[in-house]
Amino acid sequence: MRLVANAVCSGARNGQGGGRTKWSAARQIVLLTFALPFLLSAAKPEAANDASKGEQYFRACAACHSLTPDHNMTGPSLAGLFGRKAGTLASFPRYSPALQASGVIWNEQTLDAWLAGPTRFIPDSRMPFEGIEQPAIRSDLIAYLKKATAANDATSGPRVGMPGDPDLKNLQAENKVLSITYCPDTYRVTTADGQTQGFWERNLRFKTDSSPIGPDKGAPALFGAGMQGDRASIIFSSPEEISAFVKRQC
Repeated sequence: MRLVANAVCSGARNGQGGGRTKWSAARQIVLLTFALPFLLSAAKPEAANDASKGEQYFRACAACHSLTPDHNMTGPSLAGLFGRKAGTLASFPRYSPALQASGVIWNEQTLDAWLAGPTRFIPDSRMPFEGIEQPAIRSDLIAYLKKATAANDATSGPRVGMPGDPDLKNLQAENKVLSITYCPDTYRVTTADGQTQGFWERNLRFKTDSSPIGPDKGAPALFGAGMQGDRASIIFSSPEEISAFVKRQC
């Protein structure tokens, strides 16, 4: 088994689950990563083109790819995939030059070759995924994609984020950041519940989310990202907010 699900999901947003003590969506992806090879090993080679099985396999892909039009994540939306030229979704700005120059049109045959080994099919493409060796599994997944990518928008999944991602406009007090100070090598973060936490500067990540469920301007969100509670991410509405929000104070 060479399917490496965690490679598919490596770009998934990290540290945005629940509160400080809740597991993040990224950790749930890790659990899925370990479980998926066992699910795939149970697949029967003769049962090909089974969209219901393909739907189960797609769960690993859903950390990086949406089925909703123009809802892009680590990877582009897959809505309307069949018949589309590779690297041409206008709303997705992060294609590799190799993919854009490939001239590939997505159909059952090209998707099968891509899923078998992306970098073998299109050298220098950047999808961090080794490939799926089993033809039946690829066939099931393609059968599901052909059905799901042509589905009505209302049944294609959430408009933004991964399933289960929190709405950062509706924060609990413990997640709503009021102030951030910096004194060499420590950030101190005060939240709306009156608590202040100190983080070593390398353990605090600043991120942005401009989507409809991103935080309001002036109300960044704090979410724990470390197994021991020593790491966290603060998510802002825009890059400009970051330097304006952090104050040097000892």
